[in-house]
Amino acid sequence: MWQDSHDQSKADSHGAQLVGLATPHHEESVPLLNDQTSTKRICVIGAGPAGLAVLKAISQTSYFRTGSWNIIAYESRSKVGGVWFPAQPVDDPPLTPLYDSLTTNLPHPVMGYTEYLFPPSTPLFPVAATVQTYLESYASHFNLLPLVRFNTSVINATWSDLHWKVTVSTGETLEFDHLVVANGHYRLPRVPDIPGLERWVTVRKAFHSAWYRRPQDFGLKVLVVGAGPSGRDIATEMRTHARTVIHSVTGGVSQGDEQFKIRGRPLHFYDDGRVLFEGDIVEEGIDQCVLATGFQMDLPFFNDDVIKTGEVPPHPPLPPDLYNSWYHIFPLSKYLFPLQRHYSISSVAFMTLLFRVAPFPVAEAQAQAIIRAFADPSSLDVEREGEIVLSRSQKLASEGASTPLRLAKTWFRLTEAEQWGYRDELFAYAAESGDCPCIKVTDWMKEMYAAKDLLREAWVELERKGESQKWVEGVGENGVQEWVDMMYRLVRHARGEEREKCESTTHAINGS
Repeated sequence: MWQDSHDQSKADSHGAQLVGLATPHHEESVPLLNDQTSTKRICVIGAGPAGLAVLKAISQTSYFRTGSWNIIAYESRSKVGGVWFPAQPVDDPPLTPLYDSLTTNLPHPVMGYTEYLFPPSTPLFPVAATVQTYLESYASHFNLLPLVRFNTSVINATWSDLHWKVTVSTGETLEFDHLVVANGHYRLPRVPDIPGLERWVTVRKAFHSAWYRRPQDFGLKVLVVGAGPSGRDIATEMRTHARTVIHSVTGGVSQGDEQFKIRGRPLHFYDDGRVLFEGDIVEEGIDQCVLATGFQMDLPFFNDDVIKTGEVPPHPPLPPDLYNSWYHIFPLSKYLFPLQRHYSISSVAFMTLLFRVAPFPVAEAQAQAIIRAFADPSSLDVEREGEIVLSRSQKLASEGASTPLRLAKTWFRLTEAEQWGYRDELFAYAAESGDCPCIKVTDWMKEMYAAKDLLREAWVELERKGESQKWVEGVGENGVQEWVDMMYRLVRHARGEEREKCESTTHAINGS
């Protein structure tokens, strides 16, 4: 146990020793060199969905309204929206991986902010432009734009004594009590380490999907690697341009015909256009490969004194440093606050790092937890939080994540039950302050999230038939319940229950 410069209670110090961590500093307000006031200053990095959620939540607190807290977000681009704000792939890496045909893979009543609905009559699975308009509307509605400095990047952030020194692209260096890291995790492409692939990338025979925008003539035989939403979308729409599309899915069972094939994970890329897949299957004459292989965690504004890059050391006990494994940030309390020894645990929060969740509502819940931790650092029980992290590590290891890499890959992937429990726990923690209601995830949201694939398939079919608009016409004018009713009706329709109900009614009328 190292010496902490602040007085700690004996109980707090004992708990910190159990997990190998320093307890959080019990700071009040930190004097700031910029203006020599006692106002708590908060810096948000990024004005995408997560950054907007925390701006909105903090701007509605009594701390902000009375001037006790100031908050500013730095956004490197000219508008809010983050990944949803489109851009051509001219940067390296591109500013966003947004491709032309992208639609949400969650119905918008499930995906969107719970406190701000998409407009009435919005298609259930909207295109990216609709989501961007929604985020701009959210920012305007809650008067968040004056809190954002656009076209300004955070270049460096370092901890100095009791505050963060933040250098931005204008050349200014400013001081803040707290940081909220909301820069997203869809920027730095992940290119798998597969023999021969680097050569393919060098000669432009393979490229990451971050550069993909629309199907075009990539050759007669195209390989798409990756089983996520982007990989599925790209593999599907490339069938309109290539004679043969091969979709590589880890663990996939080889099947298909000359037009469309499923193959397992690629094992070797050869210079002559051959690729070896799982199962000792070789495909020849591949003209182009699109790598829909995800993105790395990227925090370019932090040096090693804030977060180290590389494999997380074996634990327990928890390491004294924060780590970026490129797949996860570890260890974090509540998937938000860094359990490490070098700076106050409650001085920084990392938002929306989780996968396979409803992102905007998670950001809302995290924002409320951030307010609680910033206002009362002692509310974070370091011993308990460390035990929760270690318990999850042991659970995942018992389920097969037996190596540091496997553990890192699975760390931020929650089950549906874990997702709902996490949101409920964040609101329960925030509500302990008395300043926030203890909100619980509704049953309809859980059920419609579980039915998301069925709903999307049904919606795509309605769009194909030209019937989708009449399903949503006017829906939402009287609140969210209309969207809930519509989604349940679409589920019944997709399962054939709506048709059976109509047929049953028809038979009853004819027989009467």
